[in-house]
Amino acid sequence: MKTNNLLFVAALWLPGVWLGTGARAQAQVPTQPSVGQQPTGAAPSGQQPGAQQPAGTGAIVAQPGTTPGTGVSVPSQPGVNTQTEVPSINPSTGPVNLQPNVITNFNSGLGLAPTGLIPSGQKGAGRSFTLQEAIDFAINQNINIRNSKLDGASAEARIREIKSSALPQVSISSSLTDNVIIQKAFLPANTFDPTAPADLSIPVKFGVNYSANATASVNQVIYSASLNVGLRAAATYRELAQRNLQSSKVTVAEQVAKAYYGVLVALERANLLDYNIGRLDTLLKETGAMNKQGFVERLDVQRLEVQANNLQAERQNVQNLIELSYTLLKYQMGLGINDEITLAEQLQDRNIDELRLLISPDPTFKYSSRIEYSTLETQIKLAEQDIELTQKGYFPSLSAFANYGYNSGRNTLGQLITAPWLNFSTIGLSLQVPIFDGFQKKYQIVQKRITLQKAQNSGELLRNSIDLQIRQSSITLKNSLQTLQTQQRNRDLAQEIVRVTQIKYKEGVGSSIEVLNAESSLREAQTNYFASLYDFLITKVDQDRSLGRLYVGN
Repeated sequence: MKTNNLLFVAALWLPGVWLGTGARAQAQVPTQPSVGQQPTGAAPSGQQPGAQQPAGTGAIVAQPGTTPGTGVSVPSQPGVNTQTEVPSINPSTGPVNLQPNVITNFNSGLGLAPTGLIPSGQKGAGRSFTLQEAIDFAINQNINIRNSKLDGASAEARIREIKSSALPQVSISSSLTDNVIIQKAFLPANTFDPTAPADLSIPVKFGVNYSANATASVNQVIYSASLNVGLRAAATYRELAQRNLQSSKVTVAEQVAKAYYGVLVALERANLLDYNIGRLDTLLKETGAMNKQGFVERLDVQRLEVQANNLQAERQNVQNLIELSYTLLKYQMGLGINDEITLAEQLQDRNIDELRLLISPDPTFKYSSRIEYSTLETQIKLAEQDIELTQKGYFPSLSAFANYGYNSGRNTLGQLITAPWLNFSTIGLSLQVPIFDGFQKKYQIVQKRITLQKAQNSGELLRNSIDLQIRQSSITLKNSLQTLQTQQRNRDLAQEIVRVTQIKYKEGVGSSIEVLNAESSLREAQTNYFASLYDFLITKVDQDRSLGRLYVGN
């Protein structure tokens, strides 16, 4: 419990503490709206895939290229082929949610490489992970994904269960009966004695003390409209299980990517603090020497010592937060808290003009690129098949049967074993024609049509939500880039101011206060720069998620 609380606090606290007072509040992408009641009830594993399935209306149609109702091209990731081919959803031809010509699993678009990172060259304890390797590892180890895979295995077993109902059903039965008190029937007495009065009846025992039989039966469905619909729904049920698994993978990829970027930003800030500490130590030594020579006051040395002590304390805090961020990353990857890992990549220094290309519009987006949308489409397909399944309940069904067996009956148990048994056999057809069920199926269909309509309404809401997420992530990304550019310029200016004030101070035309203020402004500018960099990285991940291109692996 303490570990979960620690990780939760880390997730909320890390970005703000890492990035200092310059961190800018990000506009949050709205949470994915609920799609209402699940139209097919197919999410729980083992449920009948044809259990709730309604009539096609085609209400959900993807509109590639523009935001519905606006005619404005939605922004996307550059460098992707602009062909309009619909992404494959056939499990035999490729993974669901696969964009044309995108061959990498994780695609943040942050650089020429798929992840925008470069090798770090670090040597450390434990296994080394690139961002892609960290995501792949998490997808194999994450508990939610493992449960989704188990759901998929359960779905496959359920599909085979449905298909097996179309095969011959063979059974063997046997029975042994001890007729403790044999039932008697009353027959006219003149049946046995012609001289007996006509109105006289006598009790006659029909049966024996012991009876037994053994029978083998075979039943084969010849025609069943409901079974045919169930067999067609099996493929849809498999597709739904696959999409649920892919949705879990996308979520894990997003969580791991953000945690990985968070560690990288914290490491870069730690390196920067080490550089500042070294530079300040040099300045402190030079100022101390000047103080001994009588060129500066002792107060100037003490001011620098205070600043050096503050930097050391800040460096220790950042080191503690790095350890905490590693803990969060390992948690997202499914590793143990005490496992040792090393990051094999580091942030790539990119030109702002190159990053600006990442937010250019691209008309290739399709709603089906979002795994949530394609999952809802599959649920609607199952809902339509559910209605059809109930409608087929009005159709007759025909099956064939064959029985073969032996029976025997004796007054003593020994005779039942030693005496020969008599065989028997029957074959035939069984036809069942529904006539009237008290309108039960009628009202079932009414309920299922309402469920289908709710799912279609959820599709409209989901499309609007996707449009909002894309527009909001695009605007936020533009703002992040502008802020990053401004903070980069401020950092460069602050570095120049520090250089000039130090020269003036050494030449005796400047004050120590100016140097301290310049150093403080530089550190604030550096902190703001890393805040903006972290914002940009996370916002880019959010944009890729909104466009359905964050993770497209199998």
